[in-house]
Amino acid sequence: MNLIEAIIIAIVEGITEYLPVSSTGHMIIASSFMGIEKEEFTKLFEVAIQLGAILAVVVLYWKKFIDPIKTGKLKFYFKLLVGVIPALLLGFLFSDKIDELLESPTTVAISLLVGGVILLFIDKAFKNPKIHSEKEITYGKSFLTGLWQCIAMIPGVSRSAASIIGGMQQGLSRSAAAEFSFFLAVPTMAAATLYSLFLKKWDIGGVEHKGYELITQSSDNMIAFAVGNIVAFIVAILAIKFFINYLKKYGFKIFGWYRIIVGIILLILLSRGVIG
Repeated sequence: MNLIEAIIIAIVEGITEYLPVSSTGHMIIASSFMGIEKEEFTKLFEVAIQLGAILAVVVLYWKKFIDPIKTGKLKFYFKLLVGVIPALLLGFLFSDKIDELLESPTTVAISLLVGGVILLFIDKAFKNPKIHSEKEITYGKSFLTGLWQCIAMIPGVSRSAASIIGGMQQGLSRSAAAEFSFFLAVPTMAAATLYSLFLKKWDIGGVEHKGYELITQSSDNMIAFAVGNIVAFIVAILAIKFFINYLKKYGFKIFGWYRIIVGIILLILLSRGVIG
């Protein structure tokens, strides 16, 4: 992976991480087009640059994260802890199977298509929300939303879409569900990133390396990692601001049509052997 390829993937991550279109799916598509999808560093990079996207949420919602610490009222953090438990358990149990799916553009295409159809009808399905802020969310609703989030372990599903739909199913308004999805992303993505950097073993030519060892193996890898996170951070901030404002006014339909179109195009390209 060269620096230009790293920047392209980071831009894709920043744009798509918090939109209901699947960041993992789009990064797999992008890396497939560039012919670097099989490289171990590419797979690590696609997870590691989530650090930049995580920081974007913390910066944009700084008061939400800092006030509970200042006041000692940590209910906000306990909700996130409860919500992330399903992803931690299932991610640990099925990590090998998830890795296999991450190499499949076909899985991404089908997931994009099916998820797109669902998004076309989601606004009508949940028309009367009862919860309009994070403070009204109970521990039970946090857990169930986190359970919905686990569907996104299938590439192309979208963690954002799954958790937002899960939140709306629990009675949250569109904007409240989206913001709670952002908050829940912080511990979920942080856990996945730290696991990939410090615990997971990456096979390079028959020799196993920890993620951080792979990054520090060369100056090119370190530069790609640093620049990738900076780019993902900046782009994610812009994407989050756009998404919340758009969602309040127009809903999910445009994202549903986008997923359907991309899914169909991807299936056509796969059938013709353009990517694989």
